[in-house]
Amino acid sequence: MASLFELKNLHACYGKVEAVHGISLSVDAGQIVSVIGPNGAGKSTALNAAMGALSGGASASGQILYMGRDVIGMPIEERVMMGISLVPEKRELFASMSVQDNLKLGAFPRKRAGDKHFMDQLDPVYTMFPRLKERARQDAGTLSGGERQMLALGRALMAKPRLLMLDEPSLGLAPRIVKDIFHIISDLRATGVAILLIEQNARAALQVSDYGYVIETGEITIHGKASELARDQRVIDAYLGLARKAA
Repeated sequence: MASLFELKNLHACYGKVEAVHGISLSVDAGQIVSVIGPNGAGKSTALNAAMGALSGGASASGQILYMGRDVIGMPIEERVMMGISLVPEKRELFASMSVQDNLKLGAFPRKRAGDKHFMDQLDPVYTMFPRLKERARQDAGTLSGGERQMLALGRALMAKPRLLMLDEPSLGLAPRIVKDIFHIISDLRATGVAILLIEQNARAALQVSDYGYVIETGEITIHGKASELARDQRVIDAYLGLARKAA
């Protein structure tokens, strides 16, 4: 059975400088897959290439397969319509617009495609994120960091994706809020959404994931079941040092 999403021999370059060196990974339907590694390893570059969101003259080659179809030359809008959503590291919310209007923007591709039920995810999003419902008329720019991350997740879910890609969802958040965000990510599995998670917080990522990859200097160096990676001495030494000391 083919995976929902696959990167095959993906290369990504900024001019003549190659940042991602032929990586391959896969995500099955309903699965959470994490990609961990140090700053500058190529994690976010790989994710942006997967979404078609590379900037600054960057280019990608190889195969990006979604439901068996190679989408590497496809515009972002078409990928969204096919069921792929990305929550970028910077969240990219519209600060002067209300929470609800930001959510409506997430459903806009479905509206443009003629989907009469394009707002049918609003109530489920509000159920998942009660604080967003409480702040529905509040400007997004007035939200806390955790609330902005919730809004970014909710906006992506309004597109009704089959694959949700998250770039550093814990970045800049307090530990208590990080715990809440990863609890929500884990709960999303029950909705059937597949998740590709790029994350520096290796411990939190592996706890919620089914499978994991380690990227270092643009290459995948280790991969396996998340539970096995969490016990791999190389991963412990490089990324789970605090957990090792606590033990």
